[in-house]
Amino acid sequence: MKAVAFKEIGGPEVLRPVELPAPEPGPGEVLIRVAYAGVNYGEVQHRLGDFGAPEGETVTGLEASGTVAALGEGVTGLALGEEVAAYLTDGGGYAEYAVAPAEFVFSLAETGLDLRTAGAATLVLTTAYGVLAGAGRIAPGDTVLVHAAAGGVGSAAAQLARSLGAAAVYGTVSTKEKAEYAARFGYDEVFLRDGFADAVREATSGRGVDLVLDPVGGPTRLASFEILAPFGRVLVYGEAARHPDLSLPVLPVWKNNRVLGGYNVGDLSRRDPDAVRRHALAALRLAGSGAVRIDITAEYDLTDAPEAQRILEAGENTGKAVLRVGT
Repeated sequence: MKAVAFKEIGGPEVLRPVELPAPEPGPGEVLIRVAYAGVNYGEVQHRLGDFGAPEGETVTGLEASGTVAALGEGVTGLALGEEVAAYLTDGGGYAEYAVAPAEFVFSLAETGLDLRTAGAATLVLTTAYGVLAGAGRIAPGDTVLVHAAAGGVGSAAAQLARSLGAAAVYGTVSTKEKAEYAARFGYDEVFLRDGFADAVREATSGRGVDLVLDPVGGPTRLASFEILAPFGRVLVYGEAARHPDLSLPVLPVWKNNRVLGGYNVGDLSRRDPDAVRRHALAALRLAGSGAVRIDITAEYDLTDAPEAQRILEAGENTGKAVLRVGT
């Protein structure tokens, strides 16, 4: 099968077109003939070695859509040729065929999504929903601040927060152009990240926000603690700025009624796969109903995966990019 793989960590140039044997599904797994694969920051981390050194030719890609090509032993509820979306726990989406655990494969007939949209949806929607409803315990009337508001997760998170009852949703971005883009997705206001804390205080009349969704890290994360309402939560789900880890004193968390939480879909898929499936189905159905829009702003051929990752790693992207793998 055709694939894009890497066998050493490094920049986007380590991604290369290769020919590899098609994988076979084991018990409880589904083999998918890939139509579209989403491009996510987790795949950049994979290439950079954050998930460990590659062993031979390694194919990344954490979400995909396509058709069921084979079913492993014990898999029920899916049929050969059925159109599906999948969260790929072990990667593999940058290839003509990929294997996914059956519990993370979702029938498009059930969700109402088309193949192209579904290829860009599973990971970002599951993550955004999981951060808000799982780690964040969002409640009706909460106010939410989303960092990286113009990205794939950020644009979905604003819409999902509204559907889950948020009273106000704010965002931060790195440029004015991104602020204009993010404003399309239901944000009350979008602020430039530099100086966002003062802007949030002004917008909330000094109260602060109940939830902060932070995939950025570093100084942005530290400043987020300063604009929390009582019992407000900073929810970490990434480290896109690649700053060194923070050392946070505990006493200010206690004295100011603050909460720090985290969301990692990989860990959750191993320890509570039922929660991941619930989050995914809830979010995918909202997208299928039209309540949440996945904005695909770029589509690349599979062999252009290095360029797609370069743009994402450099922070030059808005919305979501997909790789066109098959038809």
